[in-house]
Amino acid sequence: QVRLVESGGGLVQPGGSLRLSCVASTSTSIISSMGWYRAAPGKQRELVAAISSGGSTNYADSVKGRLTISRDNAKNTVYLQMNSLKSDDTAVYYCNRYTYPRLPWGQGTQVTVSS
Repeated sequence: QVRLVESGGGLVQPGGSLRLSCVASTSTSIISSMGWYRAAPGKQRELVAAISSGGSTNYADSVKGRLTISRDNAKNTVYLQMNSLKSDDTAVYYCNRYTYPRLPWGQGTQVTVSS
């Protein structure tokens, strides 16, 4: 069974930056398209960014221009560079396959944006 492990979260001030990592226990090239999702308190989990096997990306409108998704298949890792963070970005961030069926969800990594 594929295991996903997210890391890199933390407490950051508004306007700050973080880089999240997601390591898969199998080749990410096999998983194909990957996505970063987030679950804010009291809200459903939502997709924020996705990347295809060929490197094409798409983003939620709320994060365009601030978040960048990338992947390194040699390291079985997907990244999320987060810049110009806002309080609305506070959430638990998860990675998973972009398409169905989803893989088992990891534990996520908490991002808190607060002064």
